[in-house]
Amino acid sequence: MAATRLVIVGGDAAGMSAASQARRLKGPDELEITAFERGHFTSYSACGIPYWAGGVVDGPDALIARSPEEHRRRGIDLRTRTEVTELDVAGQRVRARDLESGTERWHGFDRLVLATGARPVRPPIEGIDARGVYGVQTLDDGRALVDGLAKLDPAGPRRAVVIGAGYIGVEMAEALSLRGFEVTVVERAEQPMATLDPDMGALVREAMSGMGIEVVTGTEVTSIVTGPTGPDDPEGTVTAVAAGERRFPAEVVVLGLGVRPETSLAEAAGLPLGESGGLLTDQAMRVRGQKNIWAGGDCVEVWDLVAGRSRHIALGTHANKHGQVIGANVGGGYATFPGVVGTAVSKVCDLEIARTGLLEAQATAAGLRFVTVTVESTSRAGYYPGARPMTVKMLAERRTGRLLGVQIVGREGAAKRVDVAAVALTARMTVEQMTALDLGYAPPFSPVWDPVLVAARKVAEAVRKAGA
Repeated sequence: MAATRLVIVGGDAAGMSAASQARRLKGPDELEITAFERGHFTSYSACGIPYWAGGVVDGPDALIARSPEEHRRRGIDLRTRTEVTELDVAGQRVRARDLESGTERWHGFDRLVLATGARPVRPPIEGIDARGVYGVQTLDDGRALVDGLAKLDPAGPRRAVVIGAGYIGVEMAEALSLRGFEVTVVERAEQPMATLDPDMGALVREAMSGMGIEVVTGTEVTSIVTGPTGPDDPEGTVTAVAAGERRFPAEVVVLGLGVRPETSLAEAAGLPLGESGGLLTDQAMRVRGQKNIWAGGDCVEVWDLVAGRSRHIALGTHANKHGQVIGANVGGGYATFPGVVGTAVSKVCDLEIARTGLLEAQATAAGLRFVTVTVESTSRAGYYPGARPMTVKMLAERRTGRLLGVQIVGREGAAKRVDVAAVALTARMTVEQMTALDLGYAPPFSPVWDPVLVAARKVAEAVRKAGA
């Protein structure tokens, strides 16, 4: 009996997690696995690129969990620098192009996994494809950026503009600042970090300004200015970024405008997409309406357990879990991915940033009535050396008191406190129930009342006062 043919499109977190899990369950005689990856690298941490760029960690090897050679030794036919250009659902085959030779051929499958990831947002502004403008979506992007920084004249001006102040934007701003650049961040919204409410984003802005980063908000980039830098550069390199009425000189421009699901292949094949353009799947990560096609990672929408709707949330944690679920299912086992609550953490300098659940605007869009509180606390007992300030904002449903969301901004020891709230959200706890949680306490780690529990007490009181 011929082996089942499994084809995987995409060689990073979701795709190779699926391949590895499926291989654990079935050997090469039962399951033939072929994976296509258009880049040079597989199974890597894209989240580590800003820290590589900033010189905090080494790269790229340190960011790779498993190389193409390691996958191949495990019986996975992994083909790098190969791009899948067409999907024939009815014929159960994909067309793949070798990017080095340009040759193309069709490959048949019995089961297919789409793990095509996400693509960076690149608005159609003049100069966005100029030399000196970098994205940071893949490890190949990271290598191009690091190599580009190394080629700059060490005696010349070192000015960088980051376009966008989301997670990648603020992390890249810090990285470039650590490399000795004068950094300007240009953001269209009124505050950085649109993944926070504006009042919490203002705290991030204050911290960035405190470390010498210029933060320009409420301003949209209109063009990237280029010019020749010497006889070897006739086509021109980035020299400035035009935004609003101002022009910001720059030798380097980094795009941090977020990502969209990379689903052009799936869309052309007629597979179902959600509002964000991400693929729609069931809890087994099988594409809706398909018996032998699965999808996971940044190319899919996930179920938001708090809002009760599907959303696109691009995170490596989700992608790895999707891959594990897919691998179990295509390998003959059974697993499901129930959904997410929207937890994310980041940092800029020593400021830690965390959120889980819904923002005020998201809760309003979901039709929820809610109350909010914001409390100031410290990471340790106030009298213990090293206690640092922390701001916690909490949302709860007005009538029921169900926890809806938490945002935390503070110094050391702040961000990972959001995990308590993530568990509470998953369990659909009320804020009243949260106040009785038996959390660990000792002066070096927390005040007697942990900051998350202080916020829970305050918002529980607000729920009682608000009534129905």
